[in-house]
Amino acid sequence: MGVEYVQLVKQVRTLTSSYWFDLLVALLAIVAMLEVVLGRGTPGAPTTTLWFCVPAIAVVVLPVFARRRFPFAGPATFWLLAAGISFVDPLLIPYANAFFAIGIAVAFLLGNLRDARKAGLGLAVIVGADATLIYNIPGHSVDQLILIPLDFAISWVAGLAVRERTLHAEVAESRATRAEQERDAATRVAVAEERARIARELHDIVAHAVSVMVLQVGAVRHQLPDAMAEDRDALRSVEQAGRGALAEMRRLLSVMRRDGDGIELAPQPGLDGLDSLVKEIGRAGLPVEVHVDGERVPLPPGIDLSAYRIVQEGLTNALKHAHATHAEVTVRYAPHEVGIEVRDDGKGTTTSDGHGNGLIGIRERVRLYGGDMTAGTTNGSGFTLSTRLPLTPDRP
Repeated sequence: MGVEYVQLVKQVRTLTSSYWFDLLVALLAIVAMLEVVLGRGTPGAPTTTLWFCVPAIAVVVLPVFARRRFPFAGPATFWLLAAGISFVDPLLIPYANAFFAIGIAVAFLLGNLRDARKAGLGLAVIVGADATLIYNIPGHSVDQLILIPLDFAISWVAGLAVRERTLHAEVAESRATRAEQERDAATRVAVAEERARIARELHDIVAHAVSVMVLQVGAVRHQLPDAMAEDRDALRSVEQAGRGALAEMRRLLSVMRRDGDGIELAPQPGLDGLDSLVKEIGRAGLPVEVHVDGERVPLPPGIDLSAYRIVQEGLTNALKHAHATHAEVTVRYAPHEVGIEVRDDGKGTTTSDGHGNGLIGIRERVRLYGGDMTAGTTNGSGFTLSTRLPLTPDRP
């Protein structure tokens, strides 16, 4: 019983929230009917019979309930029917005060129409119908003929203002949604480009390592005596497989290179080239201090390259986008990880570098080796980029 009651309450709330306007109009129509019935015979009351007045009120109000399907025709018909009935009984509509509230609401609906032409036509219908109603009242005054239609015109203007505000809000929301979609698309493109860049760099490293392996296998094979012919054949197979892998990697690398990419003849940089990078950034106008914590240890080539790129992109961002005047780079060597921190005194907004990837590229490099990254302002000013690259992979 309790569950059924709760469900019933929910249904009533849903219907009320969806059809509150219809319920309000229906209530006002009933009030108008009661006004006509109870005021029968009083001064200014309708002169026609109740058998005409009550159904006429229902007929006039009925088109308002069709406004969802006919946003213009429904409210406009209300005014046209009201004006038409005034030729039969000019006192019926003006006598019921509830009709004034219904007319205000219907005028608001016509002003709130999305189609500006229909809204303008609705204003003409409102003013014309209301002027007809007032004109048909015996003994009407000029003030009534002007001021009463003006009340409904003001309600129409209120509906128009709400419509304009709603349209502006929808346009702003649409622009925000489009901008978010464009940002997401740009982010996906940036991630793809940065991953391709990382892959090209790692291919160079892997290709170099495979080349060394193939050369070493070939050297060992040539040094084996004739008595170890089977071993020599096995090494020859390994050497051929290595050369085949190198050839495939070169083809893959050529596919991954973009048209504007040249062939990089220089070896990939690492933290050993940090001093040269700092001098280059300094010549560009950003003094940089470098701090090294812990004992320097040889890093795997991929991690060494990523660490260098992280510092490079962090300093480039500080120089080009944060408008910093000073930066600090700290490299922390630990037994199982290397940490990089780039701190500047700029505006605290370093989100893009010369490649258009910025923090996206750094995040991709850190994620590749199972590390972590934090970036943000420091005490309301400046920007700090901190990363950690494990020397032992967290995942295979």
